[in-house]
Amino acid sequence: MPAGGALSSRSRAWQRDGMTHDAHYRTFRPRWGQVAAWVVGVVAVGGTALVAFLSRGPLGTAAGSRLSFALFAAATTWLLWRLGGVHARPSPQGLVVRNVVRTRRLEWAEILAVRFGVNDPWVRLDLADGGTIAVMGIQRADGEHGMAEARRLVALVHEHGEASEPGGRRP
Repeated sequence: MPAGGALSSRSRAWQRDGMTHDAHYRTFRPRWGQVAAWVVGVVAVGGTALVAFLSRGPLGTAAGSRLSFALFAAATTWLLWRLGGVHARPSPQGLVVRNVVRTRRLEWAEILAVRFGVNDPWVRLDLADGGTIAVMGIQRADGEHGMAEARRLVALVHEHGEASEPGGRRP
């Protein structure tokens, strides 16, 4: 059951904030992404702060050194926040894909195919404009859970209708 929500009489739906949500549309997230980001963040930022404040001599007392430690900690925090926040949020209207650097909103009609090759670290979408986009919220590192999530995304794409390939053919 989702945090802050209650299951309805339908096994696939839950309620939160007075709205019913279908489990079919739950957000795709890697299993350990947020945990790994938090652990690495605490170690990296905590270690950087410890070195910055406890260092003596030219390294610890120079304003430039302290500023570089602070900038490193800020950049590390931002990167880990983005890494820990990768996800894909489906809805009846489309799919919002948040990867490390960019967030992209796609309508279901823009998606030609869902690919998850044997050596692919995450799902890739083939788009009607000829491009591809990685969906880092569904990862091979998650094993069977990642495969099940890829199948759920394929089902959503088929349910909402894939785009036609250029030239009017359907995949």
